[in-house]
Amino acid sequence: MSRTEQIQSELSDGIFTLRINRPDKKNALNLAMYQALADGLKQADRDDAARVILMCGVDDCFTSGNDLADFIGAPQAGPESPVMQFLTAISEARKPVVAAVNGTAVGVGVTMLLHCELVYAGCGATFQMPFVNLGLCPEAGSTLLLPRVMGHQRAAELLLLGEVFTAGKACSLGIVTEVCPDGDVLATARKRALQLAAQPAAAVRLAKELLKRDYAPQLRETIAEEGVQFMARLKSPEASEALQAFMQRRKPDFSTFG
Repeated sequence: MSRTEQIQSELSDGIFTLRINRPDKKNALNLAMYQALADGLKQADRDDAARVILMCGVDDCFTSGNDLADFIGAPQAGPESPVMQFLTAISEARKPVVAAVNGTAVGVGVTMLLHCELVYAGCGATFQMPFVNLGLCPEAGSTLLLPRVMGHQRAAELLLLGEVFTAGKACSLGIVTEVCPDGDVLATARKRALQLAAQPAAAVRLAKELLKRDYAPQLRETIAEEGVQFMARLKSPEASEALQAFMQRRKPDFSTFG
């Protein structure tokens, strides 16, 4: 089965695979793709035949993050927006989520990994969270989850400077479970997903729920607040300058903004 050409889905051997497939745009996510991902995650959670959710991209790109032109042209806020539906679905999924990351992971391509139980990345994969660089704020609960995983200073370095970092660094910081050869990423992730699918399903779901129990309410609140602030930042002069500079392929100038 396939939801759309850009978000493909398949259920096999208890693994519900969601593949981001927009290679001509480096797998940038538009609102229709966010909705398809949200719908796929919710379907996988409802389907008893689906025991594990596996997320992947194409061979040379996981996702370059938001499709900025689409996002600026039709910004949507509130819990029913496609973006918030996706973030709710992946953060509250009852079944384990496994990710296979090849190539580029930018913005939400990194922050969504914080909601996965297992993340496998190719040795050539690169990661970046350039929210502040674009005059925006972090999202997907990353301001809560990143400090929990790696401490305040390391999280601040990644979010405030927004620099590119390697798969090795992502692994050492706790974002990635294991780094493997680029050509083996999907096979490795699928092998682990098959192991999870063979485990007692109810016990797996309960263990996941208990692992997240102490911070789940705070995570929902953080995702909602980040969403409100993100939409407000989209209208800010800083974001306007950053996004115009990005489209014009020049360096932004924030010197006139306080």
